[in-house]
This record gives sequence, structure tokens and C-alpha cells, in this order.
Amino acid sequence: MKIRRVQQSDAGAIAGIILAVFREGSTYTIDPDISEADALAYWLSSDKDTFVAEDYGAIVGTYYRRANQAGGGRHVCNCGFITDARTTGRGIARAMCLHSLDRARSRGYRAMQFNFVVSTNEHAVRLQRNEVAKVVAGSVGDEQK
Repeated sequence: MKIRRVQQSDAGAIAGIILAVFREGSTYTIDPDISEADALAYWLSSDKDTFVAEDYGAIVGTYYRRANQAGGGRHVCNCGFITDARTTGRGIARAMCLHSLDRARSRGYRAMQFNFVVSTNEHAVRLQRNEVAKVVAGSVGDEQK
């Protein structure tokens, strides 16, 4: 699996992944009736660095990273992750999470904050407990101190 920056040609595959999750309505606080154009505008907006996970030429997941706040809070980043439901359990979200932590460090972020994780999203909760919690006690950029 390869994780890379999004390209314009990825829009169709990303739309298929994010719209399924937005429409289902249980893990993102996005209007389930959002149009494809508006969903892509949200996910690919210029305030975000967006990536895709690609496996054997197919887009199987996507995530974005952005500053969580402006000004004095811009040292903290926020990420959103979505994987293709057909690929659940293959470690794609974990790989994207680890990639996002590495990329956050390389971009100078000192912490990562997850603003909203629905408790019934068992995969996300487990991922954060297993991977992100290892970092939360310190911060993404602890080694820079």
C-alpha cells in the first residue's frame, strides 16, 4: 500500500469513499444530503493537506490534515480519516494514522487533536486507543524539545 498526496484525478474515487460515510451519518457531522461537489470541496479545501491510500492501483482510503486553530493554536493539527468500507480490517486506517503523525512532525506540528470521534465508531476508537494514545501523553513533536 502506498500513501500519497491527492491528485486531481483522485476526486471520483474520493467522492465514492467519503459520500458513503457522510450519507450513512453515524461517524461524521456532515449533512448526509451533501452534494458530491460540496463534499469534495470540504475534503479537498485549500486549508487541508489531503492524502490517499492506494492499494494495487485502487484508492482505498483518504485523510486530511490541517491546523486545528488559527493564530496561537496553529501548532496543533487535526485530521479526518475515511476508508473504503469494503477494505475494513486491512490496516489502512492505521497506516494512514501513522503516516499523518509522521507528516505532522515533519511539518512542525507539536500536537494532534481529534475533535470528534463517535463512540460507536469502534474501529476509530480502537485505533486511537492503540496508536494515537501512545503519542497523546506527550505530543506529536516531543522529540523537538
